[in-house]
Amino acid sequence: MSKNNSRREFLKNSAIAAAGISIVPRHVLGGSGFIAPSDKLLVAGIGAGGKGESDIKSFADSGKAEIAFLCDVDDRRAANSRKRFPKAKYYKDYREMLEKEHKNLDAVSVSTPDHNHAIQALAAMQLGKHVYVQKPLAHDVWEARVLTDAAKKYKVVTQMGNQGASNDGPRQAREWYEAGLIGNVHTVYCWTDRPVWPQGIPWPSQAAQIPSELNWDLWLGTAPQKDFVDKLVPFNWRGWWDYGTGALGDMGCHLLELPFSVLGLSYVQDVQASVGSVYVDEFKRGYFPDSCPPSSHATMTFPKAKRTTGPVTLHWMDGGIQPARPEELGPNEVFGDGGNGILLIGDKGKILADTYGENARLLPTSRKENVALKYERVPGAAGGHYAQWVEACIAGYGKKEVSAPFEISGPLTEALLMANLAIRGADLRVDGKYPGRNLKLLWDNQAMKVTNFDIVNQFVKRQYRQGWDVKYTL
Repeated sequence: MSKNNSRREFLKNSAIAAAGISIVPRHVLGGSGFIAPSDKLLVAGIGAGGKGESDIKSFADSGKAEIAFLCDVDDRRAANSRKRFPKAKYYKDYREMLEKEHKNLDAVSVSTPDHNHAIQALAAMQLGKHVYVQKPLAHDVWEARVLTDAAKKYKVVTQMGNQGASNDGPRQAREWYEAGLIGNVHTVYCWTDRPVWPQGIPWPSQAAQIPSELNWDLWLGTAPQKDFVDKLVPFNWRGWWDYGTGALGDMGCHLLELPFSVLGLSYVQDVQASVGSVYVDEFKRGYFPDSCPPSSHATMTFPKAKRTTGPVTLHWMDGGIQPARPEELGPNEVFGDGGNGILLIGDKGKILADTYGENARLLPTSRKENVALKYERVPGAAGGHYAQWVEACIAGYGKKEVSAPFEISGPLTEALLMANLAIRGADLRVDGKYPGRNLKLLWDNQAMKVTNFDIVNQFVKRQYRQGWDVKYTL
């Protein structure tokens, strides 16, 4: 067998030599740094404006991705990306794009309002396409579980757009923690000055003229049928429950990522919340069930995790609410980054960090500890989050590590959406009363159900608009 193989190889090489043909590596033909078109990741961007615009540009800037297709329901928002990538074919309906072009693309980026993340990402995954999905991963708890499961089922490379997961800070904090510098963490605080859009307001009473450049039906997607109103598109949808997930959805993935990765947290055991009130007259509280509240404080309990000795209590605060300053922090030192922050409290010390896990430091800040570098840093840190995904897609499923695969970002998103169940439940009025106040919601993780306050289970998996169902069986 060995002789026959050798003989065949010899004859083949002799034939090539006789024909005057030499095989030259492709990078030699193209010069140093050359990347053949066949070695580039062909990306389709669903959502080409706003954050989608910067995401798409970042993929292209990696030098290893070609933006092959663009899709946006609003021509105004897509204008810059279309100008930057004139060769990319443009669609308004992602369904048409995937149907016609799925054989001509490798990966899909989803950067649309929260309520359409799951249906768009799942459609791409079911076609075997790698996906990058902006945070939060999904709008509902059930959707987050679906996308987590689908990533394993379809064996595609996934990444959520919480770019801080690729920063040095979470890795540095984990090295400190595993070296025992702060002991066992039992309490975590995460806070933000968001929302920076209106919340705690009534739905506009008058419909507005739909801009000619906007396909309103496609923008609504999975959401209930409603008339178009001013000041909803392109940004303020975040404060409305039908489309957004409030401050938690916007900033929670950026702030909770560090404690999740450091401690190995997963699913919530129970959650409770209090919310800010809006009064429209003396002793008359406004009731605006369509809108997220102006501020909230949610307290989540996680069972013993991979790297804790017992349960962990995590406090989320938004709307400018902050925890008490730790006594180790000097009176003139900035708490977090001034508007946002992360505080891990262990039985031997504390770690403080900023948004995206940046600027992680031990408290007091005069404390300097050298520990061995244990976790490889991502080149470019947060900026390298995009190139990391591109390279992992080119390598293939399971071949290269990414910072925020759905196996991690799925449970992280679920935790945030569980907190939103408590926030929404606390703000829900039934027969003139607020039965969800002062309750601790108990969560059955396997059944995906709150066991002691059934009314909020309608938000675990919402009712989709006809024709826009997210079809998947767990």
